Amino acid sequence: MSLPPLKTRERLSEVRYEIRGELARRARELEAQGRKQIKLNIGNPGAFGFRAPEHLQRAIADHIADTDPYTHQQGLPVAREAIAAFHKKRGTPNASPERVFVGNGVSELIDLSLRALLNPGDEVLLPSPDYPLWSAATILNDGRPVYYRCQPENGFLPDPDEIEQLVSSRTRAIVLINPNNPTGAAYPRELIERIVAIAAKHKLLLMCDEIYDSILYDGAQFVPVAPIAGDLPCLSFGGLSKVHRACGWRVGWAVLSGDPVASGDFHHAMDLLGALRLCANVPGQFAIEAALNGEDTIAPLCAPGGRLYEARRAVIESVEASKHLQLVKPAGALYAFPAVVGAAAQGFDDHRFALELLETEDVLVVPGSSFNVPYRNHFRVTLLPQPADVREVFGRIERVLDLHAQRAEHNAQALSAAVA
Repeated sequence: MSLPPLKTRERLSEVRYEIRGELARRARELEAQGRKQIKLNIGNPGAFGFRAPEHLQRAIADHIADTDPYTHQQGLPVAREAIAAFHKKRGTPNASPERVFVGNGVSELIDLSLRALLNPGDEVLLPSPDYPLWSAATILNDGRPVYYRCQPENGFLPDPDEIEQLVSSRTRAIVLINPNNPTGAAYPRELIERIVAIAAKHKLLLMCDEIYDSILYDGAQFVPVAPIAGDLPCLSFGGLSKVHRACGWRVGWAVLSGDPVASGDFHHAMDLLGALRLCANVPGQFAIEAALNGEDTIAPLCAPGGRLYEARRAVIESVEASKHLQLVKPAGALYAFPAVVGAAAQGFDDHRFALELLETEDVLVVPGSSFNVPYRNHFRVTLLPQPADVREVFGRIERVLDLHAQRAEHNAQALSAAVA
């Protein structure tokens, strides 16, 4: 007797997450056949030989005997105190331990915060390109993503006038990802001030994904949103996964700033949802104070001679040497978002290109359209591999794009001959 198929939630058909999707599954199949992959699809420092700083590891080891019980749903008091003090020093208004939420990574807190905020049909203004979890969490919490463009010709910075034009009676929040994943753009203060003014005018929550706040290159500056937002409700996200290279520990936080009365109901909703999942990973929370008050271990990696800086240099120089690529140089974060141009871009499809690159050159990248953009001539690479491996990857990419250009030119010649 055959059973009917088990139905799943219909809105899942609207969700895309190619970073760990079909291409990644195909890469695992090829690995099982004995083929060695170079994977540039995910910002996972530990997979590329990075380790969390020793003083963070010691902090967990020294407190492991204290980690058996559940903790408060918003997080360990000592951890929340450290986060609040860090944000108060940064200028975040009303930063206090009571307004800090610790979660199993920023990913969980993004989902919880949107669940606390949205009613069916409510809209969230998201950047395009975005980190696709933001779109997925909006959709799965019955909201509607509305995208404001961050165009490559504008350095992947948004146009505040366009953002305001997208505000409707159903808009609840504006999301900023700064420094940006996937583009590496770092938002200047004047731009943030204009976006804050829009949020204030329309009484919107600012949701600020600042997980890459200390990963900056060539003098780029990080400008936090909360101090500019003042009394306006603002939720600022950070964590240990990127700056402190501790992805697997699943430690993130969100700080709710602004007028406590205006955001009181939202605070209670976040607290309730946190209680329903009991608490976040306890051992990792003991590393938060050490991370925020200890040695700066990320700046040397982002300075000339540092591994991240030199990997970024390898991407920039490889693109400059390419016949087929252009790049807006990333000012921060762990990624670059090159564009395919010229003859190779004729009839180009980013997903087909990524699959061909994987099948023929054993390189895994993420198609640009996975980040909710309407164009299909970009792809994302991470800056985490060794610089020599980055250069090797772009040599393989160039071979594939050479073939694309040759095919495009051949097709053009054939069409011209047919017309003649």
